Amino acid sequence: MERRTFLQGAAVTAAAMAAARRSQASGKTVSNPIARRTLGRTGEQLSIIGFGGIVVMNESTNDAGNIVAEAVDRGINYFDVAPSYGNAQERLGPALAPYRKSCFLACKTEGRKKEDSQKQLDESLRLLKTDHVDLYQFHALTKMTDLDTVLGPGGAMETMEAAKKEGKIRYIGFSVHSAETALAAMDRYNFDTILFPLNWVLFTQAGFGPQILKKAQEKKMGILALKSMAKTVWPADQKQNHPEPKCWYQPASFPDEASLGLRWTLGHPITAAIPPGDERYFRLAMDVAQNYKPLEEHEEQALLAGGHGVEPIFHLGNDV
Repeated sequence: MERRTFLQGAAVTAAAMAAARRSQASGKTVSNPIARRTLGRTGEQLSIIGFGGIVVMNESTNDAGNIVAEAVDRGINYFDVAPSYGNAQERLGPALAPYRKSCFLACKTEGRKKEDSQKQLDESLRLLKTDHVDLYQFHALTKMTDLDTVLGPGGAMETMEAAKKEGKIRYIGFSVHSAETALAAMDRYNFDTILFPLNWVLFTQAGFGPQILKKAQEKKMGILALKSMAKTVWPADQKQNHPEPKCWYQPASFPDEASLGLRWTLGHPITAAIPPGDERYFRLAMDVAQNYKPLEEHEEQALLAGGHGVEPIFHLGNDV
């Protein structure tokens, strides 16, 4: 699909979604709810911004409930979490419970073998206070050996396929930080979705992303993006002590560069982007999404110029 054709279609979707909806969180009519796009061949309609579970990690129960309610009120229906996100599942479960039936919940497993992934799935369902997750993903399939294990005898795919038959999960996907592993995974299994880093620095400075995006489109997969507001690695003297405790990478400068970066990512044929777990960036992402428009040429040129020579957070051929 050509980018321009995709953007025209997305604009139509956004216009259609701009009709007022009744919010479950507040009972108020939202005049410009966040637009939704189709999740590949699943047919599911997801908000173009996803709620990353790290947003509620280490927050109080009340604060977690408030930010989830606000997100739902503004039109977000896509939530993503993982066992490795500290106490995020424990916080997200009760907060999302009032809206669970109308939301799309994605979770992950780091388990590579059947037994380990089954334990994680059962625990996630318990903490998230739900009888199923809509999308269950292999978390960070970075190395080819990870892929070999999950798809091999006694691997975690056996858990996924059994859980799907039992109604505990609806779709199967994976997240990935390696282009090589991403391409191989898409060749070896008919995954429903892929979640991977897609941002302007990776595209222009590392050549990371175009090949994954192209193949996922060919497979008609649901394409979900990470790191749209990321920029570079932290300097060596800040890696262990930096001002963004919920970002292991250095995010784009707040708010202008981060807004442009998100719009750049949304201008590609993806379903949704998950912003950083920092609440400031997440709120900024909601603001951008509620008034989203593709980058103009001069904005894109300025954004790309700011990334010239910047150290990418991932590289082709590197296992991270």
